[in-house]
Amino acid sequence: MKQHIAQIALAVDDYDEAIRFYTEKLNFDLIEDNLLGETKRWVLVRPKGAAECCLLLAKAVGDEQKSRIGNQTGGRVFLFLYTDDFWRDYNDMVAKGINFIREPIQETYGIVAIFEDLYGNLWDLLQPALPHRQSL
Repeated sequence: MKQHIAQIALAVDDYDEAIRFYTEKLNFDLIEDNLLGETKRWVLVRPKGAAECCLLLAKAVGDEQKSRIGNQTGGRVFLFLYTDDFWRDYNDMVAKGINFIREPIQETYGIVAIFEDLYGNLWDLLQPALPHRQSL
């Protein structure tokens, strides 16, 4: 049996604002942007070079969904962006105004820093140590 996660839904306030952030600030590719109704779109983005998992940018509807924007995991790191060149991506993100809330640190598993997306969700930017590099 082979399985993989295809998409992870990320509650957003505005489709176009979220697309701009992920494509311009994080250099993600826009994979799909299809209109599904008057106000609903199917928007997929993913990191350059990624093959399987995408983020589904899902515009929050109603008070409960809107209350989750920026805090989908109760303040814990939500997503983990692996890179093959930490300093290249870190410096590029800093230059583009990405807010890092924890500066880079070398851990046993790799070099990592925590940043916020445009809504405040926490991400790890991580270059795995050599034994873990097969996941890239």
